[in-house]
Amino acid sequence: MVSFSSLVSSASILAAFFIPAILADNPINSAFAYGTNKVRGVNLGGWLVLEPWITPSLFDNTGNSAIVDEWTFGQLQNQNTALSTLQNHWNTWITEQDFIAIANAGLNHVRIPIGYWAFETGPGEPYISGQLPYLQKAVGWARAHGIKVIVDLHGAPGSQNGFDNSGHRIGFPMWHSNSTNVNRTDAIIKTIASLFINDQDVVTVIAPLNEPAGYDGPDVLSTVRQYWYDSYGNIRFPYGPGVSQQSNTLVLLHDAFQPLSYWQGFQTAPNWQGVAMDTHIYQMFSQDEVSRTNQQHIQAACSMASTLTSFDLWLIVGEWTPAATDCAKYLNGRGIGARYDGSFSGSTRVGSCTGLTGSASSFSSSYKTFLRQYWEAQTITYEKASGWIQWTWKAENADDWSYQAGLQGGWIPQNPTQRQFPTICG
Repeated sequence: MVSFSSLVSSASILAAFFIPAILADNPINSAFAYGTNKVRGVNLGGWLVLEPWITPSLFDNTGNSAIVDEWTFGQLQNQNTALSTLQNHWNTWITEQDFIAIANAGLNHVRIPIGYWAFETGPGEPYISGQLPYLQKAVGWARAHGIKVIVDLHGAPGSQNGFDNSGHRIGFPMWHSNSTNVNRTDAIIKTIASLFINDQDVVTVIAPLNEPAGYDGPDVLSTVRQYWYDSYGNIRFPYGPGVSQQSNTLVLLHDAFQPLSYWQGFQTAPNWQGVAMDTHIYQMFSQDEVSRTNQQHIQAACSMASTLTSFDLWLIVGEWTPAATDCAKYLNGRGIGARYDGSFSGSTRVGSCTGLTGSASSFSSSYKTFLRQYWEAQTITYEKASGWIQWTWKAENADDWSYQAGLQGGWIPQNPTQRQFPTICG
């Protein structure tokens, strides 16, 4: 049996062959003081990667229930119809006005998910491209309004998790099982690093892959670990072969749904510089979590502080939400119900979803108070690490998830450091 530490050291030795000057890496001189100043941000979800629960109208308007993700959006309807729908969506879902509102809300980061198909598609892949100019436009808006950008590769060839938000909802992810998929993804990260090489004042972070399915076993994890090594080289050394000059771009690795202890000692200084870990914290995607009382949700959030603060890299909670149920329409996938109300196959009903999602006009004052308490419990806790990025800025019909709606409804403060419940975690 090979020990974990020997696996890490042999992987480190292996990585040293791929990455120039690994023993002489320079600390990054970032335009944002990671580890000192707190990341307070929001995800621009459902914009350049479609998600049925964020924009259910785009899917419902197709009249085809088999269209469940961006893959089938391009595959199962007229190409011109799909393209014009997408172009209208890209032009309207997020605009410069959103960046102004985000800056006015005291936030300092946006995380922008984008799929590999914005850069290239292979034979038989029905994705529609055209997202990249919008990402570039967003970087300009961010610069104008003093916001830092995390470019997040949210979908990889073959799908890294089989989720609809990877672009392709499938039973088992295929990204890790095919070296061509991984090589294509490496090339896209090189493209992203090169594309924003002169924008390091704004694009301060590249996240090389969102939520790879580490729970699917050691094959996935070994591929992910090597891909994280490759990504470090591709992001920190973007100036071409043999050039030892390093970028100041932070490399943001996802924990692949593993406990943080799994990653202890991975890509730490001094041999690695400018690496942070991204963990996503949700409390509604299991029967146990969705069955918690409001107080139990708050206590669970507060209790994460010791785990988050004892980790050895900068740690950002890159996705989380004040929502405590899976009630939002299509949250578990188009055509799939919710655990909370028992409409999800095999679930046990907790209660009615009425008044818990949809329009905030249906939210009671006591529910809004809970949303505020839960929001504060989480932000207080996550700021004990390096900070947080809420999922998501806006949604058509899920105000419990929307930062924009929370500002309007009063359960998110106009200044993210303001507290009504400063002692909520004790």
